[in-house]
Amino acid sequence: MRSLPAIKICGLMKPANIDEVLSLNPQYIGFIFYPSSSRFVGELDQEYIKSLKNVKKTAVFVNATVDAIVEVVKKYQFDAIQLHGNESAAFCQDLKERTGLEIIKAFGIDPEFDFNQLEAYLLNVDYFLFDTKTSIYGGSGNVFNWDVLKKYSYDKPYFLSGGIGPDNFSDAYTFKDERLYAVDLNSRFESAPGIKNLLLLKQALKK
Repeated sequence: MRSLPAIKICGLMKPANIDEVLSLNPQYIGFIFYPSSSRFVGELDQEYIKSLKNVKKTAVFVNATVDAIVEVVKKYQFDAIQLHGNESAAFCQDLKERTGLEIIKAFGIDPEFDFNQLEAYLLNVDYFLFDTKTSIYGGSGNVFNWDVLKKYSYDKPYFLSGGIGPDNFSDAYTFKDERLYAVDLNSRFESAPGIKNLLLLKQALKK
């Protein structure tokens, strides 16, 4: 029997809001280290982040250097790394070897996306993440047509992201694909950039 997808709540910033989110017991939480993002975390409370347990703390980067990523994940003791830019398969492999952490490689999806390009990454990442293709590397609140995932022919499990909100969360969570590992929630569950709306999250997760 297929297990239910994990929940990842991404784009967190403030300790008080993080504590609220953690009360919902998500499997993953994400912190964005991309300066151009409205959810860029900057400097976090190091001891606070290191103290968070029983959840996979994920650091999200866009076209950062390996050295910069390694420095951040060691500083805060992250459990997973999400790469949301144009990182190569070799880059992912290097990062995997240097950190030993779970690697999630994101791809922006549109109707013309060539899934064959993912083959080079199969041995270098733990999961793919499929997001809506935009010029801002995610966080757009827009949904891509999930039917395009019928063209995805590999066994590698993936996170489903991009515009998942209160109106379509149930559809995402029950999406019929054995490879769906996790559902990624971000901008459409917010009261402000980086601040998650606990009521909206509770209502969705209760369903």
